[in-house]
Amino acid sequence: MNESPGVRTAGSASGTLPSDGRARNLSLVRQTLHSSGAMSRADLSRALGLTRVTVSDLVADLMERGHVVELGQSEKGRPGKPAILMDLNRRGLQIIGMDLAENGVLRAAVLDLDGNIVDRLERSIGPETGEAVVSQVLQLASDAVELATATLLGIGVGTPGIVSPDGVVVEASNLGWKNVRLRDRLQQHTGLPVLVSNDADAAVHAEYTFGDGSDDMILVKIGRGVGSGLIVGGQRVRGAHSGAGEIGHVTVGTDGGDMCNCGKTGCLETWVSVPNLERKMAEAAASPEPEAAADALFREAGERLAVALAPVVGALDLSEVVLSGPPHLLDGQLLKSVEATLLSRLLQQDPAPVSVRLADDAPDIVLRGTSVLVLWNQLGVA
Repeated sequence: MNESPGVRTAGSASGTLPSDGRARNLSLVRQTLHSSGAMSRADLSRALGLTRVTVSDLVADLMERGHVVELGQSEKGRPGKPAILMDLNRRGLQIIGMDLAENGVLRAAVLDLDGNIVDRLERSIGPETGEAVVSQVLQLASDAVELATATLLGIGVGTPGIVSPDGVVVEASNLGWKNVRLRDRLQQHTGLPVLVSNDADAAVHAEYTFGDGSDDMILVKIGRGVGSGLIVGGQRVRGAHSGAGEIGHVTVGTDGGDMCNCGKTGCLETWVSVPNLERKMAEAAASPEPEAAADALFREAGERLAVALAPVVGALDLSEVVLSGPPHLLDGQLLKSVEATLLSRLLQQDPAPVSVRLADDAPDIVLRGTSVLVLWNQLGVA
């Protein structure tokens, strides 16, 4: 499979090959076990609406591939011979996740099939950009592979910037990257399948698959830069140029602002990214009234973010805005300001048309989201 989670593939029934139907049924077995846990072949047959003979054949195929294992007899007190329980090979398969979007650090982890982190490591980076960062990413991937304790399904990467479907980072101004073939270079370096996604897209997958994300939501990822991932009707939105959700370099307001890394003035990132918020916090702390200055800083940052989000939320009729980033910066005045400003700019309804909250697992949300990419690509599970 080469599609990402939430991307529909066009095609008619008349063009479907028998092998496509089998691949779909194999994915259904894996998806059912992933979401429901251990089941017998009979339970799988009932859940999927397939004959027991068909399910037994599919399970045998998946066991041969190492994707499914037998756990032993069910303890349920049913008449007759006890059923044998099947499950995904949760202990025998692992995934490498990489988060390249945090401020000043590159992060990697070994994850299990449920998105739980088994082991982790990170590498600090300074002001270096371009090829120097690529070299560090390659070394970090090698180090992460060494930490794995089971067969690896692949590597998922969340990076800032615009990422094409074939894993090319078209542009990531904060890293000094332009047309970096990151997927190909990591695959060649590690020998493993690699999926590369924008970090906010990875984050929204984590919130949707492992968290409480809704079918119509936008997740704003605030780190070294600012980006967002969109789920509409339960499907991730990619966009015509793979840039859906790239709000960091949208100019918010006509009253000037700071110069951005991209060369423009007043981009959203200059107001809301972690480095800029921390810099302005330090300035506020040195002012005669530090508490009032900090309050004003977060209120304005929230207002600017809401100004960028309101047209998107209104046009797509989204039900939820989720902010992901350092809680000490986002929770409190900034979050309140986003909600108040957003609601003031949308059509008034009762109850409120959209909710605003923090992400469930912000520190590891990108790492967990990259595992969803690999699960989908390798097992058809999302």
